[in-house]
Amino acid sequence: MTAKTVAVASDHAGFALKSALADDLTALGHRVLDLGPASAEPVDYPDFGHALARSVASGEAEMGVAVCGSGIGISIALNRHRGVRAALCHDSLSARLSRQHNNANVLALGGRLIGVETARDALRIFLDTPFDGGRHAARVDKIDSAAG
Repeated sequence: MTAKTVAVASDHAGFALKSALADDLTALGHRVLDLGPASAEPVDYPDFGHALARSVASGEAEMGVAVCGSGIGISIALNRHRGVRAALCHDSLSARLSRQHNNANVLALGGRLIGVETARDALRIFLDTPFDGGRHAARVDKIDSAAG
């Protein structure tokens, strides 16, 4: 596994899982850009999703991990940005397919829906799985060309 720069962000509902995964990323040798929040006090997920998206879109981070209560809201905010392909995953299979078929660069998780061990498995798979390219590349190009 090649070390990557990975941005992490959440809202208050995803704070605990984001923190655990950030620690795991560091232990695996990755550089972590923790974009917040710094506590479980109530915040708005779009603010942190947009910050993570800017980090990935600019190349500051190679990949991202985003967590809100369900994972839905933050993934919607992320996918508003050109060059960001956030995939809401619930297990290691969805994480693997998001990389192989969609070249996802942000893993979105629901902090209230997924257990920490399942999230850890999904994260490891997400980081280690390459994009298949081939027939999938034209589809990803179509996604990126339509992004605002």
